[in-house]
Amino acid sequence: MIRLRPQRASARTDRPAPTNGEIVIRKIVTALLLVPIAIVFVAFAVANRHPVTVSLDPFDPARPAFAFAVPLFELLLAGVIGGVVIGGIAAWLRQSRWRRAARLAQARARDLGAQLDQMKQQMGTAEPGKPMPPRYTPQLTIPPPAA
Repeated sequence: MIRLRPQRASARTDRPAPTNGEIVIRKIVTALLLVPIAIVFVAFAVANRHPVTVSLDPFDPARPAFAFAVPLFELLLAGVIGGVVIGGIAAWLRQSRWRRAARLAQARARDLGAQLDQMKQQMGTAEPGKPMPPRYTPQLTIPPPAA
């Protein structure tokens, strides 16, 4: 016997699709946020374009074995990009449980859909108005009346 639990409605399915006005408002808000950030980034890059020496040799700071010079804004931008990538990988790994649950639920829905189609085909072969023949031999549980 298959037991189906009632499922909660997802927040994504409860909301209607966004209208054109909502999409335009989102684009305006995004532009209002990103344009000042871009202006600040360009000003920071122009103000910090002088090279800095990055040394990866902690034992001899006077004559490092491996050192390179890069502009400061490039170094900070690489750090921010690296942080975003590492954070994205961590979030992706943490969500693996939910992705697996979604895959299993999708496979179960597919199986139940196939089972439903099979039952509909069986129901379609019976004549309307006539009950389906049982797959088992009915057993009487009430004794016949005494004569």
